[in-house]
Amino acid sequence: MTEIDIEKENKAIAQEYKELLRISYQTLTTEDKKLIRKAFDVAVEAHKDQRRKSGEAYIFHPIAVAKIVASEIGLGATSIAAALLHDVVEDTPTTVKDIERMFNPKVAQLVEGLTKISIVQKDMNVSMQAENFRKMLLTLYDDVRVILIKIADRLHNMQTMDSMIDHKQVKIASETLYIYAPLAHRLGLYNIKTKLEDLGLKYTEPAVYNDIVSKIKETKEQQDAYIKDISDVLKASLDAEDIDYIIKGRPKSIYSIRRKMKAQNVTFDEVYDKFALRIVYKSDPHDEKFIAWKIYSIVTDHYRPSPSRLRDWISSPKSTGYEALHITVMGPKGRWVEIQVRSERMDEIAEKGYAAHYKYKNGDSEEGGLDVWLNLLREALENSETNAIDFVEDFKMNLYSKEIYVFTPKGDIKSLPKGATSLDFAFSIHSEIGIKTRGTRVNGKLVPLNYELKSGDQVEIITSPNQKPTANWFDYVTTSRAKNKIRNVLNENTKKIAEDGKEVLTRKLKHLKVTLNETVINELVNFFHLKTSLDLFYRVGIGTIDNQQLKDFAAQKSNTLINFFKNKIKRSGNTADADIHKPVLNSNYDMLVFGKEQDKLDYKLSTCCNPIPGDQVFGFVTINEGIKVHKKDCPNAISLQSNYAYRIMPAKWIDSSQQEFKAILNITGMDTIGLTNELTKVISNNMNVNIQSISLSGDAGLFKGQLTVIVQNITILKKLIENIKKIDGIDRVTRVYKN
Repeated sequence: MTEIDIEKENKAIAQEYKELLRISYQTLTTEDKKLIRKAFDVAVEAHKDQRRKSGEAYIFHPIAVAKIVASEIGLGATSIAAALLHDVVEDTPTTVKDIERMFNPKVAQLVEGLTKISIVQKDMNVSMQAENFRKMLLTLYDDVRVILIKIADRLHNMQTMDSMIDHKQVKIASETLYIYAPLAHRLGLYNIKTKLEDLGLKYTEPAVYNDIVSKIKETKEQQDAYIKDISDVLKASLDAEDIDYIIKGRPKSIYSIRRKMKAQNVTFDEVYDKFALRIVYKSDPHDEKFIAWKIYSIVTDHYRPSPSRLRDWISSPKSTGYEALHITVMGPKGRWVEIQVRSERMDEIAEKGYAAHYKYKNGDSEEGGLDVWLNLLREALENSETNAIDFVEDFKMNLYSKEIYVFTPKGDIKSLPKGATSLDFAFSIHSEIGIKTRGTRVNGKLVPLNYELKSGDQVEIITSPNQKPTANWFDYVTTSRAKNKIRNVLNENTKKIAEDGKEVLTRKLKHLKVTLNETVINELVNFFHLKTSLDLFYRVGIGTIDNQQLKDFAAQKSNTLINFFKNKIKRSGNTADADIHKPVLNSNYDMLVFGKEQDKLDYKLSTCCNPIPGDQVFGFVTINEGIKVHKKDCPNAISLQSNYAYRIMPAKWIDSSQQEFKAILNITGMDTIGLTNELTKVISNNMNVNIQSISLSGDAGLFKGQLTVIVQNITILKKLIENIKKIDGIDRVTRVYKN
């Protein structure tokens, strides 16, 4: 570069710095400006020999990130300084300790968090995106601003990706749509979310993106004229009411037009609500709601509203802090138009997310408030048992889901993700209430536990101290909070059954002249082809391992030659008491099932990841080859799940000996006094039997009954039938096989 070019570049850098201070959303004190200046000087010096792929000086990138942090996200001096320094530790010899010494521990902590995320991303290939995401979220424990600055960094990278090679563009864009856009949405950064989604589409589906952009340009004049027609009609009435307002047209984002075209299978011209009108009014806090409804009244005087599409987020703000009134009205030429009504304060919160939210709550400080959001994340992050992809899918659902608002019996309002069930509601109140839920009433009527709630429902939970979750409950809930609690209780239940099973096994072996000790446990684990002693005790507890099998084991054990070889290959260090706390590892994964109903379907195992029984898997419906089964951490998993979500089928390997299944029993006998009582007592005393339905009738001394039970295996069912037959007066017990 010539001296003139360098001088020109230095002028541009100085100009950018001035612009950064000018556009800062927070009011900067003299101390703040000194901190930012120092960070700027350190960054300029550290990056002085670096250039980006486009050829420009590297320092333009940290300044651009700091500008997004300062104006679009609205953070203060500490975050602006950290944004300027965010690549210094990673790209230069400067250390986090140096940053702490030069600045302060807070700036150093933010820079360290950002550096950790960068290193994770560079070291991991696409199949590790989910794990990468979990690690990134763990930095939220330190400070949510780490993620806010990271989102700004990602936005600037997306805006300057033209000089990158194609496959890198696609990888970064996919990750942006998969992770960063939902995060920006959840943090209330709607402007940034829209930009990230549009840029993501630009690089993942360039032809579609360019087609929509050109069509938007073609129709811009018509749309401007249409918006002017509506504005002119409304202005006269708004002015007459002395409301201080501005009206602006807001085109729908390219990404949301694409999403609507796909979801409704329509062309660009058939997407009607390609734009919205926004009325932003000035108001003091006291009159905000009153003026919003006044504007609503004026709008609906002129245009007929769609009652089903009124969204009142002023009375019940979204959990992101978003407040507004959305009215969909029939505009001129028979076209639906969305009109958004917001005060200046609401508009600011919608644009800047949490920073603005806390400015209005706590004055001008960026400190003390942002981390309220962390409480919503902690439970998900602390539950490390979930595999990474499940974690991300759950997390994304809770990030991106639309919200519904339901009421408790006392009239308190609760927000839940759209799609949440009455059982999800029980867990959202308290995990203990969720675990003890026996039934649910919605609007006064009893409903199933998997009843999908709608906004406005009033939900009452009926609990019982004897109620326990079953594996079926996973199908009744959608929120990760409920799933995690159910999983924890079932694990505890498994341990409890295993402890009982250990006592039963000790007693039964004693009859067979065998003493239960470490050696015998190892031999039993080998004999039944299991993996842990917990698995062994659990199976004895639920009755899968019966007396005859134990006799076979004892007979084989008495053969000294076989015993000698058994001892040779026994597993060392597998103590019973230590293993009781290990999770169950079933080795008999002999069946692959699909979907919530656990259907048995034809499938092929994919060659890209070669899943084996027991692996975490999913089914992918191909065009020509039926269902292909992939491992959840397959290199292709993320792209398949991101791009072809509608063709993904949940799948899992099951141990057929531990599946719960339904059995129907017909019972006949003599109608004696106390028979019903005796029958229910026998069923409830049988471990691991749940009654689904029971119908009994008596006729001239004869007794007939039909009983539907859920059991884990045929052994338990046989034992139940035997016990029922022993009841005085019972004549026959037959199992009904329904096709």
